[in-house]
Amino acid sequence: SEMVVMWTTFDPTNDSTVQYGEHAANLTNTTNGHMIKFVDGGSKHTIRYMHTVTITGLKPASKYDYKVGCADKWSKVFTMTTLNTGTNWSPRLAIYGDMGSTNAQSLPMLTKEISSGSFDAILHIGDFAYNLATDDGTVGDAFMNEIQDIATQVPYMTAPGNHEYAYNFSHYINRFAMPGNHSNYYYSWDIGPAHFIIFSTELYFFLQDGIDLAAYQYRWLEDDLKAANSRQDNPWIITAGHRPMYCSTLDGDDCNRRESIIRTGFPLLPEGSNLALEPLF
Repeated sequence: SEMVVMWTTFDPTNDSTVQYGEHAANLTNTTNGHMIKFVDGGSKHTIRYMHTVTITGLKPASKYDYKVGCADKWSKVFTMTTLNTGTNWSPRLAIYGDMGSTNAQSLPMLTKEISSGSFDAILHIGDFAYNLATDDGTVGDAFMNEIQDIATQVPYMTAPGNHEYAYNFSHYINRFAMPGNHSNYYYSWDIGPAHFIIFSTELYFFLQDGIDLAAYQYRWLEDDLKAANSRQDNPWIITAGHRPMYCSTLDGDDCNRRESIIRTGFPLLPEGSNLALEPLF
């Protein structure tokens, strides 16, 4: 089993280190990672240093105490619970979207439930903080501090939403680390008998770089679905993206339209190559 640990500093450090163990008084294991410099796109061009460490060889379904930092400065000690392995168990996930830095009324209950062991992982399907980049990223900093008590305990999985669009989704890309190498836009992962496929609906709406990213995602999604459809090890296939394909609201969203771009693809491209998602599912 493995876990990825991330944190942010406003000054560079000599190293990015996690010390961990099965008891807080005995953090004898050490894993080093890497640090990148992230320059915010706002007027102040605030510099943040994003640290990422991947810890491998952990026991499944086990608790570990850990702290993050470097030789001369450490965080407080946190406790994480690793995921179980195999497919003969039923994972419990908290799944939600649209949670801001202010008025996050569900956060106290989430913290209580996760601390009591009610959930194995979290899936936050878009729209963080309102917004991660607002006020030179300080709203994003506040939000990350607010979710610290839950995101330090179990895997905090994500998908991008429309509110992450600022500066080409750079805050979303740099503040989280999802599996694969697709800038956190799309990825898949197995948990118990389920195969989760996370994709970006936003690649159909924010087209400053054209449709190439949507095309890359489409081809990846098609291949991933084909591989998963054997259902030999993971009979459940669950897909998730921020914007719905179908809805019954009256506010003019794309999901109300007969020719919804997510369902039927880009209208100027020929059928069969217009990147429509509905036929894949």
